[in-house]
Amino acid sequence: MDSTAASTHAYDDVRTSGAPRALATEAVHAGRDDLARQGLHAPPIDLSTTYPSYDSRAEAARIDAFAATGAEPDGPPVYGRLGNPTVARFETALARLEGTESAVAFASGMAALSAVLLARASIGLRHVVAVRPLYGCSDHLLTAGLLGSEVTWTDPAGIADALRPDTGLVMVESPANPTLAEVDLRAVAHACGSVPLLADNTFATPVLQRPAEQGARLVLHSATKYLGGHGDVLAGVVGCDEEFAGRLRQIRFATGGVLHPLAGYLLLRGLSTLPVRVRAASTTAAELARRLAADPRVTRVHYPRIGGAMIAFEVAGDPHEVIAGVRLITPAVSLGSVDTLIQHPASISHRIVDERERRGAGVSDRLLRLSVGLEDVEDLWGDLAGALGASVSV
Repeated sequence: MDSTAASTHAYDDVRTSGAPRALATEAVHAGRDDLARQGLHAPPIDLSTTYPSYDSRAEAARIDAFAATGAEPDGPPVYGRLGNPTVARFETALARLEGTESAVAFASGMAALSAVLLARASIGLRHVVAVRPLYGCSDHLLTAGLLGSEVTWTDPAGIADALRPDTGLVMVESPANPTLAEVDLRAVAHACGSVPLLADNTFATPVLQRPAEQGARLVLHSATKYLGGHGDVLAGVVGCDEEFAGRLRQIRFATGGVLHPLAGYLLLRGLSTLPVRVRAASTTAAELARRLAADPRVTRVHYPRIGGAMIAFEVAGDPHEVIAGVRLITPAVSLGSVDTLIQHPASISHRIVDERERRGAGVSDRLLRLSVGLEDVEDLWGDLAGALGASVSV
């Protein structure tokens, strides 16, 4: 029988089996280590919302244990909102790739971030210190105080001075959305002292960096992006220690922000090709960034030092004409898919951020964000070059 316990035991077997495995190997095998012993090759999808139990006293004890610590119940699953075996496989795999003790998956990246904020606020730590830019909706969630939080925006050098007794979290995104600005995660983690650092690792993925190795205690992903990788799944996940994971599971259970099992299956499948996809797209992105930097129709190019498949660039002409002029590239929000996407952050992903603050964070009105996919570099450049020509012909 496929179960959360079976998936967790497979994870424990690997952790205690000796030599660590390379990232590419983990991407393929983490969360699947028990399949051969069950006579399976592909992970099963468990769509059950509830599970039978004839021992109600034992069920009561398991529910009490979950209420106390948020630990995953031993034995068979109980109810879909408490956990799901297919989703647990993805959580196991992501924790292995990020080098964290545990991971907890949610219905979206924003649901994951909301759960983190609620977990800290529930113990009276409502204050957040954050560095711009962040993803636009993350920025809005903090600024608007929709969950009762209060935010102090600062630059990395000002983090230590911005901390208060009620600070529950420091949040950074590196490379940041959409300017691809990078921060020194190790230095930031040091500045946080005892306050947990939450690093949004959506753009980099564990292929390019593992924030937990640099001192981040929480690693956030919009799993909708590179972890899924094909534009067909909506999800979020937080890598963390087991104690914090227990709190996140309790909040997930109470608020209902659960990940659907089919999404968990698609994410686990996406992880198996993550290193290949990220490295291939990064090679193409680096070449496109080089060509854009040499193009007189482009005034500035932002490309991370650590590499990656994301490019941001500012144009001399009308950015809206570039969006309208592409034919192969898809003008759409989101990122991290196998096909290349382009969007105008000031109009869409960061429209919700105050205009003055948006510009102050480097998100200019002429900035475009390009998520490079797996197409041939010459085909992509031909499309970009044509669209850039249209932007200066008006």
